Amino acid sequence: MRRIPLHLALLSWTLVTAFPLLWAVLSALKTDREILSSPWSLPESPQWTNFGRAWTEADIGRYFLNSAVVVGGALALTMLLGSLAAYALARYPFPGNRFVYYLFVASMFFPTFLALVPLFFTVQQLGLLGTQLGLVLVYTAFATPFTIFFLHAFFRGLPTAIAEAAFLDGCSHAGVFFRVMLPMAKPGLVSVAIFNFLGLWNQYLLPLVLNPDPDDYVLAQGLAALSTSQGYRGDWSGLFAGLTIAMLPVLIAYVVFQRQIQAGTTAGALR
Repeated sequence: MRRIPLHLALLSWTLVTAFPLLWAVLSALKTDREILSSPWSLPESPQWTNFGRAWTEADIGRYFLNSAVVVGGALALTMLLGSLAAYALARYPFPGNRFVYYLFVASMFFPTFLALVPLFFTVQQLGLLGTQLGLVLVYTAFATPFTIFFLHAFFRGLPTAIAEAAFLDGCSHAGVFFRVMLPMAKPGLVSVAIFNFLGLWNQYLLPLVLNPDPDDYVLAQGLAALSTSQGYRGDWSGLFAGLTIAMLPVLIAYVVFQRQIQAGTTAGALR
Protein backbone atom coordinates (compact mmCIF):
# COMPACT_ATOMS: atom_id res chain seq x y z
CA MET A 1 0.00 0.00 0.00
CA ARG A 2 2.87 2.37 0.70
CA ARG A 3 4.06 2.00 -2.90
CA ILE A 4 0.75 2.98 -4.46
CA PRO A 5 1.49 6.77 -4.44
CA LEU A 6 4.91 6.13 -5.97
CA HIS A 7 3.41 3.93 -8.71
CA LEU A 8 0.71 6.52 -9.40
CA ALA A 9 3.35 9.24 -9.69
CA LEU A 10 5.41 7.12 -12.10
CA LEU A 11 2.31 6.27 -14.13
CA SER A 12 1.39 9.97 -14.36
CA TRP A 13 4.90 10.85 -15.48
CA THR A 14 4.77 8.07 -18.10
CA LEU A 15 1.51 9.42 -19.49
CA VAL A 16 2.85 12.98 -19.60
CA THR A 17 5.98 11.81 -21.41
CA ALA A 18 4.36 9.37 -23.82
CA PHE A 19 1.31 11.43 -24.79
CA PRO A 20 3.12 13.92 -27.11
CA LEU A 21 4.84 11.01 -28.89
CA LEU A 22 1.58 9.12 -29.40
CA TRP A 23 -0.20 12.29 -30.52
CA ALA A 24 2.52 13.00 -33.11
CA VAL A 25 2.30 9.44 -34.48
CA LEU A 26 -1.51 9.59 -34.70
CA SER A 27 -1.34 13.00 -36.39
CA ALA A 28 1.07 11.55 -38.96
CA LEU A 29 -1.69 9.12 -39.98
CA LYS A 30 -4.34 11.83 -40.46
CA THR A 31 -5.21 14.20 -43.25
CA ASP A 32 -4.62 17.93 -42.86
CA ARG A 33 -8.37 18.44 -42.41
CA GLU A 34 -8.51 15.94 -39.55
CA ILE A 35 -5.50 17.49 -37.83
CA LEU A 36 -7.08 20.96 -37.83
CA SER A 37 -10.69 19.97 -37.16
CA SER A 38 -10.30 17.07 -34.70
CA PRO A 39 -6.74 17.02 -33.38
CA TRP A 40 -7.51 14.71 -30.43
CA SER A 41 -9.45 12.00 -32.26
CA LEU A 42 -8.19 8.83 -33.90
CA PRO A 43 -7.62 8.92 -37.68
CA GLU A 44 -10.67 7.92 -39.68
CA SER A 45 -8.50 6.06 -42.18
CA PRO A 46 -4.72 5.77 -41.65
CA GLN A 47 -2.88 7.80 -44.30
CA TRP A 48 0.31 5.79 -44.78
CA THR A 49 1.09 7.81 -47.89
CA ASN A 50 2.04 10.72 -45.62
CA PHE A 51 5.32 9.00 -44.81
CA GLY A 52 6.19 8.46 -48.47
CA ARG A 53 5.38 12.07 -49.28
CA ALA A 54 7.47 13.33 -46.38
CA TRP A 55 10.39 11.09 -47.37
CA THR A 56 10.47 12.16 -51.03
CA GLU A 57 8.70 15.48 -51.59
CA ALA A 58 9.78 17.10 -48.30
CA ASP A 59 13.35 15.74 -48.65
CA ILE A 60 13.20 14.03 -45.26
CA GLY A 61 15.05 11.11 -46.81
CA ARG A 62 18.01 13.32 -47.74
CA TYR A 63 18.05 14.99 -44.34
CA PHE A 64 17.86 11.59 -42.68
CA LEU A 65 20.86 10.37 -44.66
CA ASN A 66 22.84 13.52 -43.83
CA SER A 67 22.12 13.02 -40.12
CA ALA A 68 23.07 9.35 -40.30
CA VAL A 69 26.44 10.17 -41.91
CA VAL A 70 27.28 13.02 -39.54
CA VAL A 71 26.09 11.35 -36.33
CA GLY A 72 27.59 7.98 -37.30
CA GLY A 73 30.99 9.49 -38.02
CA ALA A 74 30.96 11.67 -34.90
CA LEU A 75 29.83 8.78 -32.71
CA ALA A 76 32.57 6.46 -33.95
CA LEU A 77 35.25 9.11 -33.49
CA THR A 78 33.91 10.13 -30.07
CA MET A 79 33.86 6.57 -28.76
CA LEU A 80 37.39 5.90 -29.99
CA LEU A 81 38.96 9.09 -28.64
CA GLY A 82 36.85 9.19 -25.49
CA SER A 83 37.58 5.60 -24.50
CA LEU A 84 41.31 6.02 -25.16
CA ALA A 85 41.50 9.21 -23.09
CA ALA A 86 39.35 7.78 -20.29
CA TYR A 87 41.49 4.64 -20.12
CA ALA A 88 44.74 6.62 -20.01
CA LEU A 89 43.44 8.96 -17.30
CA ALA A 90 42.03 6.09 -15.25
CA ARG A 91 44.88 3.57 -15.46
CA TYR A 92 48.11 5.53 -16.01
CA PRO A 93 49.21 7.97 -13.28
CA PHE A 94 51.28 10.86 -14.59
CA PRO A 95 51.91 14.48 -13.54
CA GLY A 96 48.84 16.55 -14.31
CA ASN A 97 46.51 13.57 -14.57
CA ARG A 98 43.88 15.04 -12.25
CA PHE A 99 44.18 18.46 -13.88
CA VAL A 100 43.50 17.05 -17.34
CA TYR A 101 40.58 14.97 -16.07
CA TYR A 102 38.91 17.87 -14.25
CA LEU A 103 39.53 20.10 -17.27
CA PHE A 104 37.41 17.72 -19.35
CA VAL A 105 34.77 17.62 -16.61
CA ALA A 106 34.70 21.41 -16.36
CA SER A 107 34.20 21.73 -20.12
CA MET A 108 30.88 19.91 -19.77
CA PHE A 109 29.49 22.94 -17.93
CA PHE A 110 30.51 25.44 -20.61
CA PRO A 111 27.37 26.77 -22.36
CA THR A 112 27.30 25.89 -26.03
CA PHE A 113 25.91 29.22 -27.22
CA LEU A 114 28.93 31.07 -25.77
CA ALA A 115 31.24 29.13 -28.10
CA LEU A 116 29.21 29.65 -31.28
CA VAL A 117 30.93 32.81 -32.53
CA PRO A 118 34.57 31.70 -32.05
CA LEU A 119 33.60 28.22 -33.22
CA PHE A 120 32.10 29.66 -36.40
CA PHE A 121 35.27 31.57 -37.30
CA THR A 122 37.50 28.62 -36.38
CA VAL A 123 35.60 26.23 -38.62
CA GLN A 124 35.48 28.86 -41.37
CA GLN A 125 39.25 29.41 -41.26
CA LEU A 126 39.79 25.65 -41.50
CA GLY A 127 37.71 25.61 -44.66
CA LEU A 128 35.17 23.22 -43.11
CA LEU A 129 32.19 25.55 -42.81
CA GLY A 130 29.10 23.97 -44.35
CA THR A 131 30.72 20.53 -44.67
CA GLN A 132 29.83 17.25 -43.04
CA LEU A 133 33.42 16.78 -41.88
CA GLY A 134 33.25 20.07 -40.00
CA LEU A 135 30.08 18.98 -38.22
CA VAL A 136 31.60 15.59 -37.39
CA LEU A 137 34.65 17.23 -35.77
CA VAL A 138 32.56 19.75 -33.82
CA TYR A 139 30.13 17.06 -32.63
CA THR A 140 33.10 14.98 -31.52
CA ALA A 141 34.63 17.87 -29.59
CA PHE A 142 31.41 18.53 -27.71
CA ALA A 143 30.62 14.86 -26.96
CA THR A 144 34.11 13.70 -25.91
CA PRO A 145 34.19 15.28 -22.40
CA PHE A 146 31.00 13.50 -21.34
CA THR A 147 32.33 10.25 -22.78
CA ILE A 148 35.55 10.57 -20.78
CA PHE A 149 33.67 11.42 -17.60
CA PHE A 150 31.30 8.46 -18.03
CA LEU A 151 33.92 5.85 -18.93
CA HIS A 152 36.54 6.95 -16.42
CA ALA A 153 34.71 5.20 -13.57
CA PHE A 154 34.41 1.98 -15.57
CA PHE A 155 38.09 1.73 -16.39
CA ARG A 156 39.09 2.56 -12.82
CA GLY A 157 36.85 -0.20 -11.51
CA LEU A 158 38.19 -2.94 -13.79
CA PRO A 159 40.44 -5.54 -12.10
CA THR A 160 44.11 -4.64 -12.31
CA ALA A 161 45.14 -8.29 -12.02
CA ILE A 162 43.64 -9.12 -15.41
CA ALA A 163 45.62 -6.37 -17.12
CA GLU A 164 48.81 -7.49 -15.37
CA ALA A 165 48.21 -11.08 -16.48
CA ALA A 166 47.81 -9.90 -20.06
CA PHE A 167 51.10 -7.99 -19.84
CA LEU A 168 52.83 -11.10 -18.51
CA ASP A 169 51.51 -13.05 -21.49
CA GLY A 170 53.28 -10.59 -23.79
CA CYS A 171 50.33 -8.35 -24.65
CA SER A 172 51.16 -4.75 -25.56
CA HIS A 173 49.46 -1.71 -24.05
CA ALA A 174 47.28 -1.37 -27.14
CA GLY A 175 46.48 -5.08 -27.03
CA VAL A 176 45.45 -4.89 -23.37
CA PHE A 177 43.20 -1.94 -24.15
CA PHE A 178 41.48 -3.31 -27.27
CA ARG A 179 41.45 -7.03 -26.41
CA VAL A 180 40.94 -7.01 -22.64
CA MET A 181 39.71 -3.71 -21.24
CA LEU A 182 37.23 -2.65 -23.93
CA PRO A 183 35.27 -5.95 -23.85
CA MET A 184 35.11 -5.75 -20.04
CA ALA A 185 33.76 -2.19 -20.25
CA LYS A 186 31.05 -3.09 -22.77
CA PRO A 187 28.08 -2.02 -20.56
CA GLY A 188 29.57 1.43 -20.13
CA LEU A 189 30.46 1.73 -23.81
CA VAL A 190 26.93 0.84 -24.90
CA SER A 191 25.37 3.24 -22.40
CA VAL A 192 27.51 6.23 -23.28
CA ALA A 193 27.14 5.48 -27.00
CA ILE A 194 23.33 5.61 -26.66
CA PHE A 195 23.46 8.85 -24.67
CA ASN A 196 25.77 10.41 -27.24
CA PHE A 197 23.56 9.22 -30.08
CA LEU A 198 20.48 10.79 -28.50
CA GLY A 199 22.24 14.09 -27.97
CA LEU A 200 23.86 14.26 -31.41
CA TRP A 201 20.79 13.09 -33.32
CA ASN A 202 18.65 15.84 -31.77
CA GLN A 203 21.33 18.53 -32.14
CA TYR A 204 19.99 21.70 -33.73
CA LEU A 205 21.98 24.72 -32.53
CA LEU A 206 25.39 23.65 -33.85
CA PRO A 207 24.26 22.68 -37.38
CA LEU A 208 22.12 25.81 -37.54
CA VAL A 209 25.28 27.93 -37.20
CA LEU A 210 27.84 25.72 -38.94
CA ASN A 211 25.76 24.13 -41.71
CA PRO A 212 24.09 26.86 -43.79
CA ASP A 213 23.76 24.89 -47.05
CA PRO A 214 20.16 23.54 -47.46
CA ASP A 215 21.46 20.54 -49.42
CA ASP A 216 23.48 19.42 -46.38
CA TYR A 217 20.81 20.04 -43.75
CA VAL A 218 20.58 17.47 -40.98
CA LEU A 219 17.20 16.17 -39.86
CA ALA A 220 16.53 18.79 -37.17
CA GLN A 221 17.27 21.60 -39.64
CA GLY A 222 15.10 19.96 -42.30
CA LEU A 223 12.13 19.66 -39.98
CA ALA A 224 12.51 23.27 -38.87
CA ALA A 225 12.71 24.44 -42.48
CA LEU A 226 9.68 22.34 -43.40
CA SER A 227 7.62 23.83 -40.59
CA THR A 228 8.41 27.46 -41.54
CA SER A 229 8.69 27.41 -45.34
CA GLN A 230 5.17 26.22 -46.16
CA GLY A 231 3.35 29.33 -45.03
CA TYR A 232 -0.44 29.06 -45.06
CA ARG A 233 -0.35 25.94 -47.23
CA GLY A 234 1.54 24.01 -44.57
CA ASP A 235 1.64 20.26 -45.07
CA TRP A 236 0.86 19.36 -41.47
CA SER A 237 0.39 15.66 -42.08
CA GLY A 238 3.72 15.50 -43.90
CA LEU A 239 5.37 17.47 -41.09
CA PHE A 240 4.12 15.05 -38.44
CA ALA A 241 5.17 12.13 -40.63
CA GLY A 242 8.68 13.58 -40.88
CA LEU A 243 8.72 14.12 -37.13
CA THR A 244 7.77 10.49 -36.60
CA ILE A 245 10.52 9.35 -38.95
CA ALA A 246 13.00 11.45 -36.97
CA MET A 247 11.88 9.86 -33.69
CA LEU A 248 12.08 6.26 -34.88
CA PRO A 249 15.89 5.76 -34.67
CA VAL A 250 15.92 7.13 -31.12
CA LEU A 251 13.05 4.92 -29.98
CA ILE A 252 14.48 1.84 -31.68
CA ALA A 253 17.92 2.41 -30.18
CA TYR A 254 16.50 2.76 -26.69
CA VAL A 255 14.20 -0.27 -26.98
CA VAL A 256 16.97 -2.50 -28.37
CA PHE A 257 19.62 -1.45 -25.85
CA GLN A 258 17.37 -0.78 -22.85
CA ARG A 259 18.92 -3.50 -20.67
CA GLN A 260 22.47 -2.47 -21.58
CA ILE A 261 21.70 1.16 -20.69
CA GLN A 262 20.30 0.20 -17.31
CA ALA A 263 23.20 -2.16 -16.61
CA GLY A 264 25.75 0.45 -17.65
CA THR A 265 24.31 3.27 -15.55
CA THR A 266 23.97 0.99 -12.53
CA ALA A 267 27.52 -0.32 -12.87
CA GLY A 268 28.86 3.21 -13.25
CA ALA A 269 27.04 4.31 -10.10
CA LEU A 270 28.37 1.35 -8.12
CA ARG A 271 31.92 2.07 -9.19
